[in-house]
Amino acid sequence: MEEFDAIIIGSGVGGLATAICLARAGQKVLVLEQHYVPGGWSHSFTLNGQRFSPGVHYVGLIDEGQSTSELYKGLGIANDMVFFRMNEKAYEHCLINNQNYDLPAGVENLKSTLIAQFPKEEKNIKEYVSLVEKVSYELQLMPKLRGWWQKITVPFRTKHFGKFALFPLKKVIGWHIKDPLLKTILNIQCGDHGLPPSRACFPVHCSVMSHYFDGGFYPMGGGGGLVKAMTNGVKSHGGEIRVKQSVKKIIIENKKALGVELENGEKLFAKNIISNADPSITYLDLIGKEHLSKGLQKKISKTKYSVTSLILFLTLDIDVTRFGIDSGNIWMMKDDDMDSQFEELTKGGVDEGDEFPALFISCTTIKDPVSFNGRYHNFEVVTYIDYDKLPDFKNEKEYQTEEYKIFKEKVINKFMNNMEKIIPNAKKHIVQAELGTPKTNEFYVNSTNGNVYGTEKTLNQVGPFSFKNKTEIENLYLCGASTLSHGVAGATHSGVSTAALILNCEKEDLIIDDANQKIRIYDAEDASTWPEWVHVKRSDKVRTFKEIKKS
Repeated sequence: MEEFDAIIIGSGVGGLATAICLARAGQKVLVLEQHYVPGGWSHSFTLNGQRFSPGVHYVGLIDEGQSTSELYKGLGIANDMVFFRMNEKAYEHCLINNQNYDLPAGVENLKSTLIAQFPKEEKNIKEYVSLVEKVSYELQLMPKLRGWWQKITVPFRTKHFGKFALFPLKKVIGWHIKDPLLKTILNIQCGDHGLPPSRACFPVHCSVMSHYFDGGFYPMGGGGGLVKAMTNGVKSHGGEIRVKQSVKKIIIENKKALGVELENGEKLFAKNIISNADPSITYLDLIGKEHLSKGLQKKISKTKYSVTSLILFLTLDIDVTRFGIDSGNIWMMKDDDMDSQFEELTKGGVDEGDEFPALFISCTTIKDPVSFNGRYHNFEVVTYIDYDKLPDFKNEKEYQTEEYKIFKEKVINKFMNNMEKIIPNAKKHIVQAELGTPKTNEFYVNSTNGNVYGTEKTLNQVGPFSFKNKTEIENLYLCGASTLSHGVAGATHSGVSTAALILNCEKEDLIIDDANQKIRIYDAEDASTWPEWVHVKRSDKVRTFKEIKKS
């Protein structure tokens, strides 16, 4: 009978962060992943030699001394990471009603750019951006407050958060900004938490905006680059990761987690069980209501999950830079009414109409120059839908019916109609176009209804109302996007917090200051910043591609 100190179910970045911390503390750690590669939403995969990352499109605060950089350094994995800085003048392109508005890196750059475009809103822009900064700072400050005096002075230390925390984004921005178009530009990153302004939690949106105030960075190797660094970190401390290991249930006796049973019937035991799956998968599928308190059952029954997605994995045989495509993300909106577009996306038929009202476009072969073979460019094109609006097809592996093929062709054509607005005649240059659906998300990531961001980030489901890392079941813990925070950095922080609970220490104790750790950062579009090995890797990819084409 195999016994471990900790068994972690799921290898998303939250689970891997927990594994690194526990293994580094000397514990015998096992990570179980049902997919054939680790990483959860952060994994990468290849289609006909072209790499795609469904869940990682950019990361913020990567510069030396910033919080995400310090997190990776503190986990001892920074030396295994390379990031490419996205277009500093426009890491986000807001394409609204066919007019482009850019978000540059740097708060002062952002303010000056917006003021130049909306001079009548100068005072409002300065005040609103400053408010976002303050609320985000106070949000990060609260968990760090220690001792009686600091806690009793919380209302004074977090006055901006306290004043606006209970209001949705639409209301707060409406108090500060008058121009509808400017509101949309400032709200464009609602896509990073999946809620329209009328329902978005203002502090969550502040956190997302401030995360990218200094620009966006893309990992070499896509999301898989992050996962590789983290899995290497787990293994370097003696931890073990097993893929294609589907957990059937968590073994519970007398309100205590003892181990897990795999689909093949094998049982594994540990002192602590950590689930990186979302709460409904964990509590309903792996544990069962009979082991849960009435209060927890009620909470789960009321829990709502974030939007799910359609993703087009697209390869084009064309020089897309001729059409202004660069390393910046593109947020395409048909007009400045974001609430109505979310409504249209989540209420309408998926294959109805000729275009999507809103979508997100990422060209990874420019963001990650090492991945470019000299000819083909790869895109991940994402839009959100309501899970219940997806036609009721069977399991993704069984989608061989003519009905599904017709549906798929309609949806891909709908995506391509959007794409042709920025790349004329793009349809004529398609090398491959594969569609990822919510069923794909369920199959590979095992998320409830294929959700993208864990629980829906509304006011009543974040902060003190989110699921706690420590559960009511002894020796059972949660980590991931439905706990502390979502996104790559948020989920990683949640994993560290879970490890701190298990090790009975502060989270800060596990972020070890190591001067020998440093993330390498290069400019995605400035080859003069690349070291020789980047040029060599890129040349090797080009040479290999030419050899394949010849054969």
